[in-house]
Amino acid sequence: MAKSAKASPGTSMPPLAQDPHAVREPRANNLEMAIGHEVRTFRKKLGITVADMAAATGMSVGMLSKIENGNISPSLTTLQALSKALGVPITSFFRGFEEPRSASFVKAGEGVNLERRGTRAGHHYSLLGHIENNTSGVIVEPYLITLNASSDIFPTFQHEGMEFLYMLEGEVVYRHGDRLYRMEAGDSLFFDADAPHGPEELVKLPARYLSIISYPQQK
Repeated sequence: MAKSAKASPGTSMPPLAQDPHAVREPRANNLEMAIGHEVRTFRKKLGITVADMAAATGMSVGMLSKIENGNISPSLTTLQALSKALGVPITSFFRGFEEPRSASFVKAGEGVNLERRGTRAGHHYSLLGHIENNTSGVIVEPYLITLNASSDIFPTFQHEGMEFLYMLEGEVVYRHGDRLYRMEAGDSLFFDADAPHGPEELVKLPARYLSIISYPQQK
């Protein structure tokens, strides 16, 4: 039976695409500042000067400087010219403007109990939070799954997205594809959910683990 792979000493992890602990600049507190910040950011990303932008848009250098500094409110015609020159949609200029972001807070023991495929086999699913429409383009479903003495082994799951498991208590043998992982408290498993997966053997009950599933948000 396979245990989850562990990195050997000296083995480096691949570089991550972003720093989850990075601190963003404060969002602009007015629309003009937000638009100016985004115009300047896109321009610098392309490596072009204000003079280059002036030539591409037909605006004066002074006008562009005022826009980037948030000193004037550009018209829709001006924003359209800027979006063409920078190769971005007009809506990109408004992303730095202050707008509400959703959050889901669940007190201990107050998760939403759901019927899932494994419910018939005695597995208890508690949804710990859900944000349907968010800015990331990804749906994330965090579950607390409880297995007890009345639980049976259920058929393996297979669905789109990625899944992360974190064992809280008990012990189970978990299948992913053709591999088995003996999971105890503190163990975790992260996998492509398109492969068949699910508990194979309930070794020590009760068992509880977090299951966090993520998949693309439908347009």
